[in-house]
Amino acid sequence: MRAFLGGKTQQLISRVFSHPVRPSAAVAWRAAPVRLFCSSSPDEEKPHRSMLRHLTSKIKATGPIPVAEYMREVLTNPVTGYYVKNNMLGPDGDFITSPEISQIFGELLGIWIISEWMGAGGPKQLQLVELGPGKGSLAADVLRVFSQLQAVLGGASVSLHLVEVSPALSRLQAENLTGTRSQEAESEDEAVYRRGETSAGLPVSWYRRLDDVPAGFSVFLAHEFFDALPIHKFQRTEKGWREVLVDIDPEKPDQLRFVMAPSPTLASSTLIQADERRDHVEVCAEGGVIVQQLSRRITEDGGAALIADYGHDGTKTDTFRVRWTL
Repeated sequence: MRAFLGGKTQQLISRVFSHPVRPSAAVAWRAAPVRLFCSSSPDEEKPHRSMLRHLTSKIKATGPIPVAEYMREVLTNPVTGYYVKNNMLGPDGDFITSPEISQIFGELLGIWIISEWMGAGGPKQLQLVELGPGKGSLAADVLRVFSQLQAVLGGASVSLHLVEVSPALSRLQAENLTGTRSQEAESEDEAVYRRGETSAGLPVSWYRRLDDVPAGFSVFLAHEFFDALPIHKFQRTEKGWREVLVDIDPEKPDQLRFVMAPSPTLASSTLIQADERRDHVEVCAEGGVIVQQLSRRITEDGGAALIADYGHDGTKTDTFRVRWTL
C-alpha cells in the first residue's frame, strides 16, 4: 500500500486508523433453495408460486423469454422480487459482503475518495453515489472517515446519494444511516423517493435510477453490484449464435427450462463480439449501459468511480449459477 499511495494519502490513513476497529461479524453461509420457486417454509412458498404463475403467464402470452428478462423479474419484480422484498444480507441471510465483516474496507475507500477529491482541486461539491448500497454499511464507514477528516474537506458541500430499487433495503439503509431522520416521498413517481439526513446533518437521498441523481462532481461506488444485473446467454451453433431462452417445461408445467432460440434474436445479433472464440457467452447489456452513464457523468461533471466485483478475464463460459431447477 505504501508503494501505491501518495504522501498526503498516507497522512489521511494515519489519522483515520488511530481508533479501534469493530470486531468482525460471524459468517454463516447459507445455500439458496434447491428448486425453482419451492421452499420448505409456507410463508416463502406463496411469493415463489406467485412469481411462477406470473412467469408462466408471460411465457404463454409471448413465448420463451430471454434469461435477462427472467432474472429481472425474479430479482426486481415490484411485487415478489428477491431484492425488492427481502433482506438477504448478513450472517443470517443468503450471502455476506465485505462491508458487513469489517469497517476497514469502507474506511479505506473513504480515504481514497477524499484523495480523489483533493486531486481534482477540492471542488466545492462532493456527491458520494453508491449503487446497490446493501444495508448501508459501506456508506456509513465512508461517512465516518468524512467526519474524522472534516478539516480536510473544509467547507465542501458533501451529500450521499443511494441508487436502490428495493423498498425493504432502503428502509434498512435509512435506519442505519439516518435513524429516524428520513421520510418517504408522498408520491411514488418522484425521482427522490426518500430523503433524510445523518446525525451530522449530511443530506441523504434515495433514487431508483442512476439518471435521477443530480449532476455535479461525484464519486461513484459499486460494490458487488454489477454481478447481480441480468445477463443474456448465447450458444454457438452450426447456424451461428443463438440466444438461450427460458420456457415452460412441457412435461412439468410447474417448472421452467432452458431452450435455444430457433433463429437469431436482436440480442444475439448485436451483443456478440465479431472475434469471439468461446462457444458459450454471457453478456450483461444493462451493465454496459450503466458504465457508459458513469463515464459520461465523470467526463461532463468530474469525479471518479470505483467498481469492486467478481469477474473473469473473458475466458469463462457458463457462469449462471441459480440454485434452482429450471
